[in-house]
Amino acid sequence: MEIRKRAELDVLYPQMQKGIRFDSPELLLMQYISENSVDHAMALFRDRRQFSDALPVVDTPYGRFEGKEQIMSFVRGFTGRFEADALHILPKFQTRSGGRSVTEMVLNFEVDGMIDQVPMFVVADLGSMGTLEEVRLYCHSSFVPHLTPYRKPMFTPAHLEMGDPGLMTGAVREYYTALHHVPQVDVERILRCMHPDCVFGGYALYRGEEPERGQEALRRVYTGMATYIPQKVGMRYETLIDDGITGVIEWVHVISDQGRKELGRIAMSGIAAYMRGEDGRLISIRISDYAWMEKEIDWEQTGTTEEEARKVNAVHTFPSGVGMKSQESL
Repeated sequence: MEIRKRAELDVLYPQMQKGIRFDSPELLLMQYISENSVDHAMALFRDRRQFSDALPVVDTPYGRFEGKEQIMSFVRGFTGRFEADALHILPKFQTRSGGRSVTEMVLNFEVDGMIDQVPMFVVADLGSMGTLEEVRLYCHSSFVPHLTPYRKPMFTPAHLEMGDPGLMTGAVREYYTALHHVPQVDVERILRCMHPDCVFGGYALYRGEEPERGQEALRRVYTGMATYIPQKVGMRYETLIDDGITGVIEWVHVISDQGRKELGRIAMSGIAAYMRGEDGRLISIRISDYAWMEKEIDWEQTGTTEEEARKVNAVHTFPSGVGMKSQESL
C-alpha cells in the first residue's frame, strides 16, 4: 500500500532499536487497539490505581479519558479519530526506567486505500502485574484531523522553578545545563556534548528535506533558540525516564512576561528523547511539541480561554543564573 504521508521518524530511523519488549504494557495497548481487541486492551487497566483511589487515565492530544468507561471510549474510537479504516503499529525505540516505559512508534493508518504515518510517543506509568495506571500520548497536532494546536499542561508543578539538573546524568545533564541553567544559552557547550553526526528531528511530517545534522546545522538551530531561551521561555521537566542510553523528558513550559508580550507564547506540554552514542555524546534528539503555533489556536475548541491559558505557568521574569522564581516568590 502506498504511503501518502510519511513520518520523519520512519525516514530518519528505518531500523527498529534492538531489545524492544513487545510485552511492555503501553506497546500491548497500542497493539490491541490496532487489532480492535477491546477486551484485551481494557484488561490492562484496573478500576483504581494500586496505591490511591485515583482513576486510571489516558491523556491524548485531543482529550483526556479518566476511568475505565472513558478509556473504553478512547480504545474504540482511536483509529476513527484519525479518520482511518485500519491501523498497524511500528515500534522504533523503547525506554524503560523507574516504573515508567516509553515506546516511540510510527502508526500506519489506512486512509482511503493509502497509508498516513503518524510518529508518536506513548508514555506509561506502570502498575503491578503488567497493568497501566496512566498513559500519555504525544504527537504533533498537524497529524490529528481537525485538532487545534493547544496541549494544556498535563502536570501541575509544585513550583515554577527549573528542575535540578543533578537529577539527570551525562550528556543529557550537560545539555540541559547549557540550554537552561546559565544566564544565556551556551551554544558551544551544547555542541560539545553532541556527536558530530547527531540528528535533530523525528516528530514532523517528512517533506523530503535533509535532517538537521552536523555541528554547523545544529549551531544554527541552537543559536536560534538562544534568542528566547531562557529569558522568555523556560522548560520544567516533570518526568525523567532514563535507561542510560536514552533520556526521555516530559516537560511543561514556563513563560515570562517578556515571552508572552513579545512572542505570544503560551505554556503547553511536550516531550523529548535524547539518545547517547557509545562515546556518551548525544547522537539523536527527538522532540514533540507545538512550539510557535499559538497564533493558529482556535480557542473555541480548547475548553479554556486564551486569557486563562496565558496565566498557566506564568512568571514575571527569569533571574540570571540557575533556576526561575515563581510569581508567588516575587
